[in-house]
Amino acid sequence: MKQSLKIVKIGGKLIENEALLNSFLDDFVQLEGPKILCHGGGNKATEIAGKLGYETKMVDGRRITDKNSMEVITMVYGGLLNKNIVAKLQSKKQNAIGLCGADGNVLISKRRPVKEIDYGYVGDVEKVNTGFISSLLDQEIVPVFSAISSTAEGVLLNTNGDSVASEIAISMSEQYETELYFCSEKKGVLKDISDENSVISVIDSEKYKELVDAKVITDGMLPKLHNCFQGIERGVKSVLLGDADLLKENSIHTKIIL
Repeated sequence: MKQSLKIVKIGGKLIENEALLNSFLDDFVQLEGPKILCHGGGNKATEIAGKLGYETKMVDGRRITDKNSMEVITMVYGGLLNKNIVAKLQSKKQNAIGLCGADGNVLISKRRPVKEIDYGYVGDVEKVNTGFISSLLDQEIVPVFSAISSTAEGVLLNTNGDSVASEIAISMSEQYETELYFCSEKKGVLKDISDENSVISVIDSEKYKELVDAKVITDGMLPKLHNCFQGIERGVKSVLLGDADLLKENSIHTKIIL
């Protein structure tokens, strides 16, 4: 029987709220067995880009990344946020290492081709170095991944954080029973965006299509749910979405099934 591996993605206001982040990391440290933490940080990148006079452009919840934006993302994701999370984990006696895709050649991606939209320096993960990740897990080291990947030619690319978590979970499912958790500021997928308690407990592919057609799921939730279903369809054992309490027992959340 395969060992369980938990891959947890955090984003949104959870990263920026010091108290919430600390509470969440306390729960994360208590998880038994091997685990991986992935994070985004788009809000912080947008904030700092604005201070530098750079405009942020989004299409269907995905960021258009020009050269200036990529420099900001590298600074914010790979530096400020990643190292802050790693330092907090170390203070909680959890050995961790901060990584981007170039470290250990761990996330190899291809620049997204230009079709209707030119996303710029945006990459889609093509290969995960599972051997490198396993070597860290075997040493009881928690990898902390920022949402940056690298091409085979050594070009850093902005990569959707949910996609990073999903692709890692899919690739590692050959060795482990992978469980994928998406944690943000909402308790799950909401039927009514103005009602925090209108959580949809279970979503299958048919229900997902209904929600998209009814425009209940829009913007940034579209790529997130796409990654959820990609994971379930390609070997991930379970996928849950919720807020900072998602790792607690009896949390309110949304579960994704086929």
